[in-house]
Amino acid sequence: MSENTDKKTVKVKLVKSPISTRASHRATVRGLGLRKLNSESVLEDTPAVRGMINKISYLVKVL
Repeated sequence: MSENTDKKTVKVKLVKSPISTRASHRATVRGLGLRKLNSESVLEDTPAVRGMINKISYLVKVL
């Protein structure tokens, strides 16, 4: 039943405010599950998530 225990994860922290950024970048921040400044989210390490992190790399920090 626990076949998914070998999935890799990535932890992301919002370190800069998305105020006065592009609307698509704000949507990407929300898509990663980040709301307030210094909020953290643990996500599955997939190419889609890596692409989202790369798009807003100036706003987030990978822990």
